[in-house]
Amino acid sequence: MSRQIGEDVRALRRARDLTLQSLSSAIGRSVGWLSQIERGQTTPSVRDLGLLAGQLGISISFFFRSSGRDEGERGLIQREADRVPIGSLESGLSEELLSPRLGGSFEMIRSVFAPGASSDGPVSERGAEHGGVLLQGVLTLAIGNREFRLSPGDSFQFAGQPYAWRNDGEIPAVAVWVISPPVY
Repeated sequence: MSRQIGEDVRALRRARDLTLQSLSSAIGRSVGWLSQIERGQTTPSVRDLGLLAGQLGISISFFFRSSGRDEGERGLIQREADRVPIGSLESGLSEELLSPRLGGSFEMIRSVFAPGASSDGPVSERGAEHGGVLLQGVLTLAIGNREFRLSPGDSFQFAGQPYAWRNDGEIPAVAVWVISPPVY
């Protein structure tokens, strides 16, 4: 489990453009300690995991999402029961990481957009390529200066452009979103 936690911490730190120094300083630990965590050489305490989660903008439960699974499944299979919601529909967007691990070249996310919710302007693309498919509801997706209304079954792919989203429908819009490189 410490290897999985380490891989997750490293991927999340890099996705947020944090250095080992800046993250370790923010939680009051040494660079060496954080480096050992990322390489799976030591396991952080629950208190330390809480501090890391807070700095990385996730819930501590994210680190335990597959702790009860067979070791052979970890990093290969993500069971539905192990998904940890990030955000909430009250805030307009709830997401679940579908990818079994964060260390790969892409990640898959299940995004649920609340009725009437929007991104409140453009989202920085952070050098990533995005793609996905809408499974339920309707979603307006603005890519660059163009706007598209998506219906179930419609898919999209773009890179190097800011984007925005809006759910003008009366039910939640659900999409599977693929991002490369990973941002979570």
